[in-house]
This record gives sequence, C-alpha cells and structure tokens, in this order.
Amino acid sequence: MAAIDISGRIADRVIVRALGWTSGTRLHIHEDAGLIVVRVSSQGVFTLTGQRHLHLPAAVRKWCGLKAGERVLLAADPTAGVLVVHPPAALDRMIVQAHAAALGGDEG
Repeated sequence: MAAIDISGRIADRVIVRALGWTSGTRLHIHEDAGLIVVRVSSQGVFTLTGQRHLHLPAAVRKWCGLKAGERVLLAADPTAGVLVVHPPAALDRMIVQAHAAALGGDEG
C-alpha cells in the first residue's frame, strides 16, 4: 500500500527496486478496467523521477477518481516488468465480487 501525494507521485522505492527500475526508466502508463497499469517501454513517454518516484499523470488519476492522500494497493510482476496500481474503487469492486462468490451472491 502506498499514498499518492498532492502531485500524483507514489514514493515506494521498495516496489520500484523489486522491479529493477531506476530513475529515468521509460514507462507506459494507462488505465484498464479501473486499474492503472505501468510497464517498462522504450517508447514510454513517462519516466521515473530522479528520486525513483512514480508520477501518475493527472488524466489517469482523474479516470480512476484518485485524490491526493488516498492509498492504493501496488502489485508488481518483476518478471514481466509490470506494476498494477489498484485504486480504492477497484478494490471495493473486487472485494464485493469476492464476497458475493464466497457467500453465495445475494443470499448472504
């Protein structure tokens, strides 16, 4: 879990280190089904900051309804070089679906 600062940065060096990303790493960032997917890409227009913070573009934050101070779940696949950022709304949807499946839908 990590918080988003007022500028849209996520300062979690542990996950960045696990991914093997360094400052200046070129990234492709997009929204997909309410999640934010970040991949290393030589064609990427975004880069990791000098402090190795991930800066989420304002448009992506807006699409996902993210505001400064909100916490997100970070899930990395170092082998694929992918980071998935799970905003609170996406987590809520996943939890509701999991509970519905575990508890028998509307019967619970």
